[in-house]
Amino acid sequence: MRVVAPLLVWLACTPAAATQLTTEVTAQAQRLDAAVTAAFDEQRLVGLAVGVVEGGRVSQTLFCGHSDRAREIEVGEATLFRWASISKPVTAIAAMQLAAAGRLDLDQDVRTLVPELPAKPWPITARQLLCHQGGVVHYTNGKVIATERTYTTPHPFEDVVVALDRFKESPLVAEPGTAYAYTTHGYMLLGAVVQRAGESPFWTQVRERIAEPAGLVTLQPDYQWVELPQRAVGYRRIGERVVPSTDTDVSWKLAGGGFISNVGDLARFAAALLDDTLLERDVRERMWTNQTTRDGKRTGYGLGFSVSMVEGVRLVAHSGSQEKTRTLLQLRPSEGRAVVLMSNSEWASLGPIADAVWQALGPLESERR
Repeated sequence: MRVVAPLLVWLACTPAAATQLTTEVTAQAQRLDAAVTAAFDEQRLVGLAVGVVEGGRVSQTLFCGHSDRAREIEVGEATLFRWASISKPVTAIAAMQLAAAGRLDLDQDVRTLVPELPAKPWPITARQLLCHQGGVVHYTNGKVIATERTYTTPHPFEDVVVALDRFKESPLVAEPGTAYAYTTHGYMLLGAVVQRAGESPFWTQVRERIAEPAGLVTLQPDYQWVELPQRAVGYRRIGERVVPSTDTDVSWKLAGGGFISNVGDLARFAAALLDDTLLERDVRERMWTNQTTRDGKRTGYGLGFSVSMVEGVRLVAHSGSQEKTRTLLQLRPSEGRAVVLMSNSEWASLGPIADAVWQALGPLESERR
């Protein structure tokens, strides 16, 4: 018999508020419990954390399984999961904050701020990087050329400009503006642009202008040389066997996929995106507008977020896929609600789990009347 750790459900309300929970809210929590447990069991995951945002706050967090199966440590509020590519919206927000403050021209050649990038056949702008139209190579869609040099510091890629050495010599895969080509390296370049435009280290800007205003107390770079006892162990499948994943260093791609936090902070990040904590409404709307290539083709991606319509409701989202983690962030701005998911199982398919969570949440209370 396979033993699954019990699902824990926490309702984020004060004791006084808890006494006023309606039958509908209690039933909703039970539906969420059942939906997440069923999905967890069906996919045979090791660990899973879910956060729900409603009414401007984190209303519920749910936990399944283990963060460290060998040591029988269960997933809980303190468990830290890698954000993977959900790091990209963080970088996009930092860039848009600078643009709104008049400190970054989104349509200027990025080499004006980052001359360390070798000249390419065409200029690249921050706006093109934001919507993955800068033509920068990803991992396997073109030739990746690393700069050969010797470093005198133990962790040179902690500096996001130096980290460009991982790919900056690579040729472009397309003329900027002509094609959508998803790229982590492009967001690393955008992180360097943010560092230069903001005139302070990239992580310092993220901490001061995003993490602190949004109340994200566990968000931090996933530096392998920093001891984090609550860091989740990752797992992967080899045939029918589930084995620990690698501890691959991702610090070099911080701006494109190098952050880590607990699920509560990912949910609080989602909540901050739904109000004016990080960006004013008009800036958010520009970020959540489907971009087009030069020939007018829609890409399904805005400025740092994917954008789609699901059953007549706009869905703003981003996923993450990396060693040790799978993550998903989904926002329904018109409803003021969000769902976030984090797992340490690399085979996790989080889209269907998110669908089950939305179904369990049901319509807004105003729509039920």
